[in-house]
Amino acid sequence: MQHRRKFITSCSSVSALTLLPAWAFAEELSRTPRLTEGPFYPDKLPLDTDNDLIRINDSLTPAVGQITHLSGKVMDLKGSPIRNAQIEIWQVDGNGVYLHTKDAKRGGTDKHFQGFGRFTTGSKGTYHFRTIKPVPYPGRTPHIHVAVKLKGQKQLVTQCFIKGEKMNETDGVLNRVKDRAAKNSLIVNFQKIPGSKIGELQARFDIVLGFTPQE
Repeated sequence: MQHRRKFITSCSSVSALTLLPAWAFAEELSRTPRLTEGPFYPDKLPLDTDNDLIRINDSLTPAVGQITHLSGKVMDLKGSPIRNAQIEIWQVDGNGVYLHTKDAKRGGTDKHFQGFGRFTTGSKGTYHFRTIKPVPYPGRTPHIHVAVKLKGQKQLVTQCFIKGEKMNETDGVLNRVKDRAAKNSLIVNFQKIPGSKIGELQARFDIVLGFTPQE
C-alpha cells in the first residue's frame, strides 16, 4: 500500500509538470552583443534599398565579389520570432570602400554594388539578403554591419564576422566583446552552396533582442 501511495504521488507530480507551459522550462537565449555603428553608415542612401545588394535597380552588371546569401531570424530572449523588424545591412564593396562620400574620396568605388539594403521580417521573424562576402580594409577584419529597427527606432546595431578569418584575432572592435559565447555568436560560417556553379556562399546570422516588443 505504501509503495502504491508513493507511485501515485510520483505520477501526480509528473502530471503536474506536463501541464506546465513550455516556456516554464525554456532558458533565455543570449542577446546579440552591441557593436559600434562606425563612421560610414551611408550619409546618402541609394535609390535602390532592397535586399539584393548585387544589382542596382535593373542593371545587368553585377557587383564584384563572391555572392553570399545572408539570412537569419530575429528573436526575443525566449526564441519567439519578432515580426515587422526592419533589418539594415551595410558593408564595403569588393574594393574595400563604403557607400559614403568621405570614404568614396579614396577612389576605386564599385558603382555596381548597392552597399546598403533593407528587409522587413514577417511572422516567422526571418530575413534574407543577397550580397558579397565581406572583404578587409585597413585596420579591420571583414565584417557586415547589421542594424535592427522597430517602428523606425534603432534597437540594436552590431556586426557579423566570418568564422575562420585570421584577422578576427586582432580586430579591435570584435575583441571588445569579452564574453566568449557572446563573441562567438557574432562569428558565422560562410559556406559554399552545394551545386552552385558560380561558387555562391550562404551564411546564417540569427539576432536576439533583449526584450519582447509590444505590438
